[in-house]
Amino acid sequence: MADTQQADSQVERKAARIAKQIGAFAKAHGGADGTIEYLGQAGTRIVLIGEDGEWGDLVAPNHAIAAAAAEKAGLTLHDSFDGELAAKVRTGPYEWSRMAGIQVGGPSNG
Repeated sequence: MADTQQADSQVERKAARIAKQIGAFAKAHGGADGTIEYLGQAGTRIVLIGEDGEWGDLVAPNHAIAAAAAEKAGLTLHDSFDGELAAKVRTGPYEWSRMAGIQVGGPSNG
């Protein structure tokens, strides 16, 4: 029983730490929406999109911690990164050069 309580406590601490980061992002960007995406063994990604169009992401160890952190932070979650959510994202020269570099004129992958 003590091991279960200790594990629950660790999950709560991790979720609280991530929720604090989500809250800081939202405060800096006039609010935020997000989505939770599975990464496999690496964990779960929380993609954040600020009201000002800035975006970022955080990685949680698993979906349960990501969902708990989003709930603690009051993050509005979307089921997927659909067109409406993607339309909020503001990209800059860095993102465009990375995307273009992969497709056209960038270094080869081989």
